[in-house]
Amino acid sequence: MSEEATRVWTVPNIISVVRLAGVPLFLWLVLGPEADAIALVVLMVAGFTDFLDGWLARRLDQYSRLGEILDPVADRLYILAVVVGLFMRDIIPWWVAVALPLRDLLLWGLVPILRTRGYSALPVHFLGKAATFNLLYAFPLLLLGEGDGIVATLARTFGWAFAWWGIGLYWWAGVLYAWQVRKLLRETPRRSSPATDHA
Repeated sequence: MSEEATRVWTVPNIISVVRLAGVPLFLWLVLGPEADAIALVVLMVAGFTDFLDGWLARRLDQYSRLGEILDPVADRLYILAVVVGLFMRDIIPWWVAVALPLRDLLLWGLVPILRTRGYSALPVHFLGKAATFNLLYAFPLLLLGEGDGIVATLARTFGWAFAWWGIGLYWWAGVLYAWQVRKLLRETPRRSSPATDHA
C-alpha cells in the first residue's frame, strides 16, 4: 500500500467514515419506524466516535488532510440530520430548524474567499467544538423528552438548556470564524492563479 493510501485509510478516518454512515440511518429511524431508542443509540455512538477519532489521531499520530475535512463534515451532517428529523416530528420549532443550517450556509459562502488566500477550509477553534458538543447533547435529550413522566420532563428541560447554549455558541463561533476570515484576508496576500504563475 502506498504512503498516500496509508494516510487516507487511517484508524481515525475509518471511524469518521463509519460515523458518516450513521447519518442516513438516524434519519430513517426517526422518520420511518420512529424507533427513537435505537436512534438515540446512534446519536450516542456518533458523539463518542466524534471524540474517539480525534483522540486516536493524536495518540497514533495519524493526522491527515482527509481527517481534517471528514470530522467537521460529519458534525455538520449530524446536526443537519437531527434538525430535519426533529423538526419533521414537531419536536423543535421552525426557527431552530432554520437558525443552525443558516449559520453553516453563511460560513460555507466564505470558503471561496478563503481559497483566494490558499486555504481550503475554515480554521477550527475550541468555541466551534464546544457549540457542537452542546448541540450533540441537546438533541438526544430532546428526543428522549418526547413522552410523559419525570424522565421525559427532565430530558426536555436539560435538552433545551443545552440547545440554547449550543445555538448561542454556534452563532458566536460563526462570528469568530468570519472574523478569522477577515483577518486572513487582511494579512495574507492573494494567491496567484496558475496562469499568472506560468506567465
